[in-house]
Amino acid sequence: MPLETSFGVRLKALRQKHGLSQAALAGEEISTGYLSRLESGARQPTERVIGYLAQRLGVDRSAFFAPHSSGSLSEAVSVAASTDGDDGAEALAAELAASRNEDPLLRWQALWLIARFRHRRGERAEERAALEEATRIADGLELPALQCRSRTELARCLRSAGQVPEALELAVSAHQVAKESGLAVSDTGKALLTLVSVEAEAGRLPDARAHVDELVAMVADRSDALRAEALWSAATVRSRQGDDDEARDFLRQAMDSLDSRVDPVLWARLRLAAASLYIHARPALTEEARRCLAEAEKALSLVGTPLQQQELLTLQARLAFEDGRLADARTALDRLETDGLTLSYRDRVRLRTLESLLLVEEGHREQGLAQLKKLGEEAHRDANLDLAAEIWRILAEALEKPERTA
Repeated sequence: MPLETSFGVRLKALRQKHGLSQAALAGEEISTGYLSRLESGARQPTERVIGYLAQRLGVDRSAFFAPHSSGSLSEAVSVAASTDGDDGAEALAAELAASRNEDPLLRWQALWLIARFRHRRGERAEERAALEEATRIADGLELPALQCRSRTELARCLRSAGQVPEALELAVSAHQVAKESGLAVSDTGKALLTLVSVEAEAGRLPDARAHVDELVAMVADRSDALRAEALWSAATVRSRQGDDDEARDFLRQAMDSLDSRVDPVLWARLRLAAASLYIHARPALTEEARRCLAEAEKALSLVGTPLQQQELLTLQARLAFEDGRLADARTALDRLETDGLTLSYRDRVRLRTLESLLLVEEGHREQGLAQLKKLGEEAHRDANLDLAAEIWRILAEALEKPERTA
């Protein structure tokens, strides 16, 4: 690694370890822009700057050039794993990038923590890169638990990005490893959860239903987040098979099974899922959806991530459309575009579908219908067969609806 690059990585890691912003470290002697270029490796430090930064950080100048050891990475892993929130994650990523020939188990743990951090931030490409490397390390170690976990999370990441064939291959492999190795229910159940979601996305609903029924039976005696997610998954599969009553029953069981104090984020997400189910019912159950969204909004105002806030706003836009409040729906769509989307592939497509329907209602019928047709073709091409079928149904309903007159 070049001197300026290794110096920058160590500088950033030391700054974040001390909890300093770039402005706080720069002080009055150097600019934050110059400090940023040092950290990125775009500039090489002078001796005076090295001495100044060492003094500001309270370290010997050799700290910027000391060879990386497993101890330094181990320390960064410990800090990141024991800190609430993401305070230590960036420092861990910088430390890992500068480390070479580390203990593979330690590198796997670092990558696992970094992948979770990237997921919460909605940084899908970075999350995928971390999980791919974690999967390679797990395979090299031949440790079934790590192989299962890495594959499960990578499959989930790929499914969220709309890469269903690749996700399906990994999900099948993760489930196979879990069963053949006799892994704990926590690992086997999570592998099944991911497999079910990918099979449903691929339109393999009979397989998804068989696997989700296996999962629900497996966790029947539990009262934790895994059981709630299993029931939620069962509701999703039933809904996509057209069994709306049974889907709503499973989702009610999921919501009733989880105390908000145990996992407030999952508690809110279950209500988003229920609202989505009510909104997409025919006819739409708007009052039930409104109640669930109000509960979710209250919880997410305290614990929600930017991604979950976008999911909430997407459903609020859809509810406004179902209510006939077209101006409110348009305002929500415009706000989502301004915020920068980090939604999953399915949610992004559903958002574009809503935009198409809104165009039709606003008098731009041909444009809206053409956009729906394009979305259906793209989903089919990407092997998202269940989503494609949903879009074709919406397009058919839009075509049957009489054109609005001025």
